[in-house]
Amino acid sequence: SCNTSVPLCPVSSEDDPEQELLCIFGTGDLGRSLGQRLIQAGYRLVYGSRRPHSCGPLPPGTQVATSHEAAAQSAQLIFLCVHREHYDFLESLTPQLKGKVVVDVSNNLKRDLYPEANAEHLQRLIPGAHVVKAFNTLSAWALQNGPSDANRQVYLCGNRTEAKQAVAETATKLGFTVVDRGSLSAARELEDSPLQLFPDWRLPMRLTVGLTAFFFLYVVIRDVIYAYVEQRKDISFRIMVSLANKVFPIVSLIMLSLCYLPGIMAACLQLSRGTKYKRFPDWLDRWMLCRKQLGLVSLAFASLHVLYTLIIPIRYYVRYRLAAITISQIRENKTTAFDTTMAWRTDSYYSMGVLGFGLFLLLGISSLPSVSNILSWREFSFIQSKLGYLTLFICTFHTYLYGWDKFLHLASYKWFTPPSYMLCLIVPSAVLLLKMLLLLPCVDKRLTRIRQGWERADPEDGTRKSLLT
Repeated sequence: SCNTSVPLCPVSSEDDPEQELLCIFGTGDLGRSLGQRLIQAGYRLVYGSRRPHSCGPLPPGTQVATSHEAAAQSAQLIFLCVHREHYDFLESLTPQLKGKVVVDVSNNLKRDLYPEANAEHLQRLIPGAHVVKAFNTLSAWALQNGPSDANRQVYLCGNRTEAKQAVAETATKLGFTVVDRGSLSAARELEDSPLQLFPDWRLPMRLTVGLTAFFFLYVVIRDVIYAYVEQRKDISFRIMVSLANKVFPIVSLIMLSLCYLPGIMAACLQLSRGTKYKRFPDWLDRWMLCRKQLGLVSLAFASLHVLYTLIIPIRYYVRYRLAAITISQIRENKTTAFDTTMAWRTDSYYSMGVLGFGLFLLLGISSLPSVSNILSWREFSFIQSKLGYLTLFICTFHTYLYGWDKFLHLASYKWFTPPSYMLCLIVPSAVLLLKMLLLLPCVDKRLTRIRQGWERADPEDGTRKSLLT
């Protein structure tokens, strides 16, 4: 049996979960969703509300206490689903909450809104209770529908081990994975976590915006402004489709290259150090952790390139040019000879583009949690690494076929600047060249040994050992 001085006895597998009565303060969306999950897990539930007779629809099987005091007295584990500005009523419940576990699920509207974390403020209001910060990183939708994949985690922190254990077992029964972040001093970090907007996407989005802005300005200067200054032609209408369709594949190919460049740099560091047990620089760690986001952004830009390419035949400018050329040939009574070389070039160019985009889609699909979870590590590594490099090679070859022999013509260097496709080939070509060097038998064998745990002998260590001997 549980002693009243202990916050809450952990629920064992031998106990009947229907005998466990939990309490929720707050009948908003989060409180109702959490209550529904608790009822489905077999718990009995009582709500405490300021308006017990007009608190809206609640999950079937629950009851509403006539007051907060009555609700607090009936349960040992209490979920507090109210905003911080409504915490004042808890001071009057100090006797009823003494020795009990109070789970704070609150968040703020913005960071640094208060000098201390909500959970720490709550612990000061009710010093006799054991406050645990938990469930604040989950939305009402996630609580109502349960974990949809293995990434649904409940982060918690608190000063009392028994209290955290009780909350952790409840979260486990709801189907979530529990991550203990330590004492209540970690509550500030947990409360700031839901306020971050795509934290893992910041570096990829900055790179994307920077590359897109640079290349868009570059092609506008080379095509639109050059034509207006040198030839007195207004082709600004090409910005919407033609120039955009130049920028999208350029950014896509560079971003795809940046997915694989940090892995090559890490391999080079391991080769130079002769060990795998030294940490990579922080900037390389951050780069490697956002490779999935880089790949997804690259896939998005590749998809835009495909869509823009498909609408080229129906553009007014293209239909006008075709009609003008046809009428001109009829008037002049001449026919353009069929160019077999051009036919091979264009068919190869389009074929490589289709194959590259197909492999690109495969990489994107395999990165979905629902797909990657059913793949073994060897299968996932084969798709993301070997097929990934094949995708990069095909897309780079697709760009080389697009350029063909344009680099030999002086007309391609407007205002002495190289075509944009030449600039975008620098990074992927370097990545593929470095990868080929790493695949050389002598290099690959040494790298494999290092990754299996072999370390190069350090001359200084040898000197020290001899002196000690």
